Amino acid sequence: MTDACITTSGALAAVMAAFLVVWNGAAVAQSGAEQSIARIGDYVERYYQRAQSLIADEAVAVQPLERDLVTLVGFPRRLVYELRLEWNPGAVGDESPATITRRLISVNGRPPKEKDQPKCLDPKAATPEPLAFLLPDRRYKFTFTSAGLGRVDGRPALMVDYKSTHPEPPTATIDEKDKDCIMFDLPGRSRGRVWADPETGEIVRLDEQLTGIVDVSLPRKKQRSDLPVYWTIERADSSMIYKRVTFTDPEETLLLPARVETVTVISGGGVQRMKITQTLSNYRRFITGTRVVQ
Repeated sequence: MTDACITTSGALAAVMAAFLVVWNGAAVAQSGAEQSIARIGDYVERYYQRAQSLIADEAVAVQPLERDLVTLVGFPRRLVYELRLEWNPGAVGDESPATITRRLISVNGRPPKEKDQPKCLDPKAATPEPLAFLLPDRRYKFTFTSAGLGRVDGRPALMVDYKSTHPEPPTATIDEKDKDCIMFDLPGRSRGRVWADPETGEIVRLDEQLTGIVDVSLPRKKQRSDLPVYWTIERADSSMIYKRVTFTDPEETLLLPARVETVTVISGGGVQRMKITQTLSNYRRFITGTRVVQ
């Protein structure tokens, strides 16, 4: 399979009064969400400014799943990358202002060889950083709703739900390096929840799912008489957890990504169920060295 109602005047007054209570409550909730997102967006910009000087190790496991989406099938493909964040505040349009770049360190426990080519589900060498949609000039594509207070690791967390408001046609393309790999792009079809510190706006968790099942037409070169022309993206769920990391010289503590879990279910020429786990560790500052040559 290729990867990849009639009322009296008194009753009417009561109905209107109830409507006003509900409307006012919704207005307050919306106002609260806007204030919360503004604070969170300000934090994201500060976060990018600080995180761009860091490097981390990223351990990745790509694992097939059974129907229950819990039971593992076979052995995972394991990779280790050196990861950095690049911050370009001047980015415009669809260009991401923050990008994650990766350098492959090992494949299944051994150094990569020249013949090693990235597999279809391996993380790409450069990917958009997932918090960029919270920046002020990026939020217009989403609606935000306050979801109250929750807890993450026993600590209070402000919850704000979001949903895309500008869905675009989904597309499928063939990977130039791996012709058996089909890449799906589903712009404007996400919803999720941001979990943030109530006082500082620091993000402690980010969950995201599709707004619904999506059918995508395969590229013409991949269409076959014995296979469906449309493949169906049934699930694409992700959860990112942040942990506090302390640095010295100078002393500084940042909330940084610690673990990302993604589960996808795609049906077409069979059903592909995959779980990708990304664990980040060994954060250190990126320091350029200089020396004087006499």
